[in-house]
Amino acid sequence: MMLPKGTTVAVADGEKLNLFHNSGDEAGLKLAPAKHADVDDAIQGSGSRQNSSGNPDASQSSEDGFSAGIVAMLNKGVLDGNIDGLVVIAAPRALGEMRKHYHKALSAKLLGEVAKDLTGHSISDIEAAIEAA
Repeated sequence: MMLPKGTTVAVADGEKLNLFHNSGDEAGLKLAPAKHADVDDAIQGSGSRQNSSGNPDASQSSEDGFSAGIVAMLNKGVLDGNIDGLVVIAAPRALGEMRKHYHKALSAKLLGEVAKDLTGHSISDIEAAIEAA
């Protein structure tokens, strides 16, 4: 996958988010870390796994809320004009939850997705995954 200069790359799982910007060009991907606001993990997940006596998994509910919070932040970035192109790399479970919260404007800016957990990996591993996609 070739990414234009300035593309935002979000690398996430249910507990951590790393943002990068492509400081290279389409021919030469070069990711640079980007600062981001704290993720509001108090946002309610999609509802597919809510806590109850029949489903007491508070950890999964927390991860779903974090994933929804990531997308809320990305949606705001797109709507505010701060994100021109976006690639989302996330653990498969987190990516599935994130997709449920995409705004139409975010979907229009989405250049690609990679369903892989790369949050603890090096920038070169992330770049390799994008180039292979």
